Amino acid sequence: MLIYNPRKKNTMKSPLIASSLVLALIMSGCANMTETQKGTAKGAGIGAGVGAVVGALAGGSKGAAIGAAVGAGAGAIGGNVWSHRMEEQKQQMEQATAGTGVQVSQTADNRLKLDIPSDISFDSGKSDIKPNFRPVLDSFAQSLVANPATKVTIVGHTDNTGTDAVNNPLSLNRASHARDYLVTRGVAAGRFTIEGRGSHEPLVENNSDANRAKNRRVEIFVAEPQAAAANPQ
Repeated sequence: MLIYNPRKKNTMKSPLIASSLVLALIMSGCANMTETQKGTAKGAGIGAGVGAVVGALAGGSKGAAIGAAVGAGAGAIGGNVWSHRMEEQKQQMEQATAGTGVQVSQTADNRLKLDIPSDISFDSGKSDIKPNFRPVLDSFAQSLVANPATKVTIVGHTDNTGTDAVNNPLSLNRASHARDYLVTRGVAAGRFTIEGRGSHEPLVENNSDANRAKNRRVEIFVAEPQAAAANPQ
């Protein structure tokens, strides 16, 4: 038999509204923050929202309050930051890659991104690093060695020529060869994550030779976790 209890009907609603308000307040203050503070605040806000939901499921409004507090702390620790070191690394890579076609940018989640087109990185259907790609990787390796707390993700892509059976391992091999080259230049192998996306994430439609060339690429992401920024080496 179901028994209606009016005292419980807002058990989930109230803490979720409260956590949403906390998240909104955190994010509204970002306008006057440094990039480092923004990364911490965003991580804390997201963590608070997730923590509130988990806490509410476990223990009603009191659980939501505890969950929000724990989640905020975890989010602040787990988020990436855009520190002075990251900005310096971005400027170094912009100078090192000027005129090469490599795009250097800061992502929304505070990672440094290098978007490397196929015409300087790999020949079509190949995963061997081209000679004119090596100076870019040499400069990049120097910046990584100078910033040992950062983590690196390398993602390989192909165009839609051929099947997944060919493109998926090809994209992964491109990422792994870029990683291996950087390791030979003194970057610790444990700092890398590599991924191959095959042809599944094109930048543009694969409807011309020029567009297919754009989709054959390698993306390199560098992240400085909040914990690393708080404890520079």
